[in-house]
Amino acid sequence: MKRQEKWKPVYFVLLVLTLAFAGALFWAARRENALPFDSAYTVGTERSIPAGEEPDAAERLPVDINSATAEELEELMGIGPVLAQAIVDYREANGPFASVDELLEVSGIGEAKLGAIRDDVTAGEGSNG
Repeated sequence: MKRQEKWKPVYFVLLVLTLAFAGALFWAARRENALPFDSAYTVGTERSIPAGEEPDAAERLPVDINSATAEELEELMGIGPVLAQAIVDYREANGPFASVDELLEVSGIGEAKLGAIRDDVTAGEGSNG
């Protein structure tokens, strides 16, 4: 004896709710990706500094690696407290830097790091290399 099940009203309501939910998800996903290119959303790749807090790069003077403190050296991009102290320690042990290229002798500074800070440092008056 085979029992035949009829569609109960509950199943119909569940099917309608499921389709409505799936449609809402589809609509929301399409709407989220439909932002025009000239929308108000932007992605910043550089840090933003409010006007008046830091001088322009053209006005900023290079840091003299022969007289700078560890705190002053930390202001350079990519130089943290440990590396800044290593520069000061190297200078105290070996005397003043003859050129900016001598920073390569400091443990932790390679060609890439030197290239990143080269324009922001000097080894004494008027020297940049």
